[in-house]
Amino acid sequence: MGFLHLSNKRFVVFGLANKKSVACAIARTLVAEGAEVIHVVRTEERRATAEKLFPESQVFLCDVEDEANIIRVSGEIGRAIGTTEGGRVDGIVHSIAFANYSGGFKPFHETVKKDFLQAIDISCFSFISIANHFKDLLAIDGSVLTISISTTRMAAENYGYMAPIKAALNSSLCFLAKSFSAFSRVRFNAVAPGLLKTSASAGIPGYVDSYLYAEKAILRKQALTTQEVANTAVFLLSERSSGINTQTIVVDAGMEVNYFDRDIVQKAVSC
Repeated sequence: MGFLHLSNKRFVVFGLANKKSVACAIARTLVAEGAEVIHVVRTEERRATAEKLFPESQVFLCDVEDEANIIRVSGEIGRAIGTTEGGRVDGIVHSIAFANYSGGFKPFHETVKKDFLQAIDISCFSFISIANHFKDLLAIDGSVLTISISTTRMAAENYGYMAPIKAALNSSLCFLAKSFSAFSRVRFNAVAPGLLKTSASAGIPGYVDSYLYAEKAILRKQALTTQEVANTAVFLLSERSSGINTQTIVVDAGMEVNYFDRDIVQKAVSC
């Protein structure tokens, strides 16, 4: 059965884009542990990718920017798993984020209102909406997980307005857990990775330089891997983490304690 007791459990994973996605790594790890994974993706192209990567999984379409789609897909999944016959979802993964960087880098104070509101709708409100519209599908002891970032207090210029949006996402954990506690024991947590090499990160201006810096600042001098993030996520989805609720678990291989690494400081002051 395994330590995590995930065999024959069922999870819905939102956000797979390709094989480099955090969502993909989480799903692969769940499947390896004997769980059933249902994918929810944004486009037909991503549906084809998900079906190729996970031929045994059901795949549904949902563009979360329109809440009506979330309502629709919750009904579709409910019918597919047979909730009237006792079918349940043991956990949900929300691995969705979007920011419009098409206009290029702008100072934070020049953030465009429509871009900010679109990003918070897709990256934060969708998590709240998914929890709401999937509540009747969730097992009473279910686990709901989102993917955040390792810190929202580091003013990385190229990340811009997404840090305040991730801060709002982190804050939503306690409010969701509190409101769900009136009728369930569903837990809400976040995994907060350091810098990763994903296709999504490639769209952030200047990200490669930041990633290379992070590799030097990590204590082990080796970059964080997507699989390491997935391992933590899968633990939080399992019953073994039943005592963890409303937490944002940082996975950065110790980078946050090493900004004053001797080698980095020496290179900075010698320039």
